[in-house]
Amino acid sequence: MSYIKKQFSIKDLEVLSGIKAHTLRMWEKRYKVLKPERTDTNIRTYGLDDLQKLLNISFLNENGYKISRISKLKDEEIVNLVKSISSTNNSNDRAIKSFKLSMYNFDQNLFFNTYNSLLKTKTFREIFQQVFIPLLDSIGMLWQTNSIHPVHEHFISNLIKQKLLLNIERLQQEKPQKADKNFVLFLPENEMHDLAILYVNYEILLHGYQAIYLGQSLPMKDLTFLDKVYNNLRFISYFTVEPQDPGKYLENFNEQIINKLDCEFWILGQRANSILKIPSEKIKVMKSLEELVRRL
Repeated sequence: MSYIKKQFSIKDLEVLSGIKAHTLRMWEKRYKVLKPERTDTNIRTYGLDDLQKLLNISFLNENGYKISRISKLKDEEIVNLVKSISSTNNSNDRAIKSFKLSMYNFDQNLFFNTYNSLLKTKTFREIFQQVFIPLLDSIGMLWQTNSIHPVHEHFISNLIKQKLLLNIERLQQEKPQKADKNFVLFLPENEMHDLAILYVNYEILLHGYQAIYLGQSLPMKDLTFLDKVYNNLRFISYFTVEPQDPGKYLENFNEQIINKLDCEFWILGQRANSILKIPSEKIKVMKSLEELVRRL
């Protein structure tokens, strides 16, 4: 496939493996673990085989194997040793690196193979919390520092969303077991980052509650209709880049929704954490997804 990246710079390897470029240069010089080609201007370039070998070396190194020992192994021995090591934390780390490689190469098959391998020993919830959340945090930092292009982030995020939607649909086919609360999930106007709020939807369903998911960019006034259909409402939203003035948004929400419907409003997200004044005790700011899940 012509769009797959086949040549990598030393910076690319640093991003994907987590090993600093100066360490890679030292390993090359002292242990000959990689043999890059060089351009006419003497710049190192690496192939896919080099990248895969480095990911395996990184994995072994993180498991306590010294580079001096790894360098004496044949490529096949390195691969077999990696396969023989089974540790939850390290398998998570290796999966994250594999997903990063999938993202970098727009390689859907690698994503699906890595995901299916994780499913052999983990639930979807464990995969999301132990692998996808750290992966997305790492990708967010890479994007902010211009180490990857926004299209990389969109590619991997949408594959994760695809798996999330499949698991949500499975839970939606089960009848809610609890009726003391009904959760309404939405994002404020112009907010389009929906991956986190979708995971909240999954957790609510997993806990046996009714979840009404209304999606992205919803005008506040449209929420008042819900009390005609459901009682005991809890609204949940995730503020990533919107609203621009979250404090004012909460004041309006308190006046237009809470005072009229006698409900609660739970919020998460970066912009939510910046709010200085909460206008009602019925508005709860959650510092993390874990805190919200504990309240369910």
